[in-house]
Amino acid sequence: MNQHTRIDPVPFIDLNAQRQRLGASIDEAVTRVLNHCQFINGPEVTKLEAELAKYCGAKHVISCASGTDALMMVLMAKKVGPGDAVLCPSFTFCATGEAVALVGASPVFVEVDEVTFNISPESVKRGIAAAKKAGLKPRAIIPVDLFGQPADLDAINAIAEAEGMFVLEDAAQAFGATYKGKRIGTSALATTTSFFPAKPLGCFGDGGAIFTDDDQLAEDLRSIRIHGQGSDKYDNVRLGITGRLDTIQAAVLLEKLKIFDDEIAARNKVADRYARSLGNLVTVPRVAEGNTSIWACYVIRLPKGTDRDAFANALKAQGVPTAIYYAKSMHMQTAYRDYPVVDGGLPVCEALSADVISLPVHAYLDEATQDRVIQAVRDALAA
Repeated sequence: MNQHTRIDPVPFIDLNAQRQRLGASIDEAVTRVLNHCQFINGPEVTKLEAELAKYCGAKHVISCASGTDALMMVLMAKKVGPGDAVLCPSFTFCATGEAVALVGASPVFVEVDEVTFNISPESVKRGIAAAKKAGLKPRAIIPVDLFGQPADLDAINAIAEAEGMFVLEDAAQAFGATYKGKRIGTSALATTTSFFPAKPLGCFGDGGAIFTDDDQLAEDLRSIRIHGQGSDKYDNVRLGITGRLDTIQAAVLLEKLKIFDDEIAARNKVADRYARSLGNLVTVPRVAEGNTSIWACYVIRLPKGTDRDAFANALKAQGVPTAIYYAKSMHMQTAYRDYPVVDGGLPVCEALSADVISLPVHAYLDEATQDRVIQAVRDALAA
């Protein structure tokens, strides 16, 4: 009788290993919240905001319920709405454009850089022209720090300033990275992030935060996240949402923040090893000079003509999971295909959607396990 050796799958993101490392401290932190019963806006929320501000140098941190809420709250505070255009890269998660549409404005989809996968400043300029041609008022640019590294923020800020627009940096995948030697969080009018569990800094549910040095914006955001509350809870001075971060999630994040830099360093070692081992077989990601990445994802481009599904299945047979971010760029998706697109189309976004694939990456990926991934990639391409 044939006997098949069971292959233990490689974790794509190993939250269990992190849980083992932090289990006792997180249990104690959550128990403190259960004991004091301040589940909404408890002391851990205030402490987390202070620690996050200290970490990245921002004057104000406003925690909130999700990364999507973070984006939407800034747009609401800036009174972005019908008739306004917000420029977004199409090759990103849908939340970027979704937040724009939810406030009644129009996302205008622009191209990304073929090397960094981040928003193309040149395409932004053409996107502004496309917005005006469509009868829209360009109000904001949302550069996404995709897969862990910052966008070209200086170039984007310069374009926005020349056009009287503002920049809302979507750092849902990149909080902890640096741009020209400075941690992201202070290089735009507002920077947002997500604490979804799969993020490098993730909680045990949904969560997010907004970073800004603008006093008035911070005040408005704190009001918006509690139904637009004014000086009294029954005097709502603007439209708002229920956008608060739960105290339990803040307690979890406080413990994870203590080891965050160590985990970023470990992720970079994994990424460097992938690049050395696979750089002659596939197109490996490159970090722009002066930047660092936190490697929220390790995304490769397969050689032209490679059957991506067959490649993924070959790795799966070896116990190696993969993921595709993003099989459809936003302008190709049903809910967003009627919004404006920069003149000339988005060939880079469409090409990336067709040939990228993500390999396992996390702070607890040891060399032996990474070798399994590397060998599986080699075998799949050889086949």
